[in-house]
Amino acid sequence: MNKLIIAAGTGFLGQSLLDHFKDKFDKIVILTRGKNRTEGSIKYVNWNAKTLTGWETELENATVLVNLAGKSVDCRYTKENKKEILLSRIESTKILNKAVLKCLNPPKHWLNSSTSTIYRFSLDKEMDEVNGEIGNDFSMNVAQSWEKAFFKTETPKTIKTTLRTSIVLGKNGGAFIPLKTLTKLGFGGKQGKGNQFISWIHEVDFARAIDFIIEKEMTGVVNIVSPKPILNFNFMKKLRKAVGFPFGIPINTFLLKIGSFFIRTEAELVLKSRNVIPKRLLENGFQFKFGNIDAAFQNLLKNDNNPSHNKNKSHKTNRF
Repeated sequence: MNKLIIAAGTGFLGQSLLDHFKDKFDKIVILTRGKNRTEGSIKYVNWNAKTLTGWETELENATVLVNLAGKSVDCRYTKENKKEILLSRIESTKILNKAVLKCLNPPKHWLNSSTSTIYRFSLDKEMDEVNGEIGNDFSMNVAQSWEKAFFKTETPKTIKTTLRTSIVLGKNGGAFIPLKTLTKLGFGGKQGKGNQFISWIHEVDFARAIDFIIEKEMTGVVNIVSPKPILNFNFMKKLRKAVGFPFGIPINTFLLKIGSFFIRTEAELVLKSRNVIPKRLLENGFQFKFGNIDAAFQNLLKNDNNPSHNKNKSHKTNRF
């Protein structure tokens, strides 16, 4: 029996995986902070992502484990929030390592979230898994600690892959909703200097890439990003065109920092230049369905004016 476990799978990315994998596994279990329940063929099991309380038995005989746990970085970087951002990633990864080692028949493949923000700010160089340069600030250090907690415990019966995921664009969550809203309000101009790169991936390709990694049994580090990063200036220009708004007021760095303070987030999420490419996916033959930003926007905005297609879920995301 094929069995998929998704830890912290009730959010935006978890839903994208559910939509993709619901007919590909005989059994799907979601580890959640919510109550134990069953909805159709999906079983929801409570966990606190810190201690073994019984949920770990669900890992027995699992084919695949995907861990998406981690406090959203869409918040102010206060001392308290920084601590929670770090600990939510480290603790959940460590307890899953412990749970996997306790299993008689542990998951065959474990894919753990990470972030493409592990690479330094880059206007000059595309970062891949081999030659990418790791940076040194809060976000990058969290990512390094996260991956270290994942890999330092050896799991002889379970192969491991860390997913350095970029900004995931989706219809019902992630960064796309607030960006689309800003653009429709006339604030869809460049953000900051506009010369920073955006590494992005469509939610469909995010799920397809994970499916591909499982099929090919790829291990180690994999960048989950579209083939070509795009300048913020061009990204916003294409988004304005896609939503049919003729102009966009640019938002300079000073205003971004003030605005981010009032909406309780960090300007870094927009200003950092993420210049990351999916070298390993491409070398292994992965073909993107939405490798082009115009096609991605067209798909994400389809049925946009139909209220039945706009179940407005939280836009919070775990990606840096």
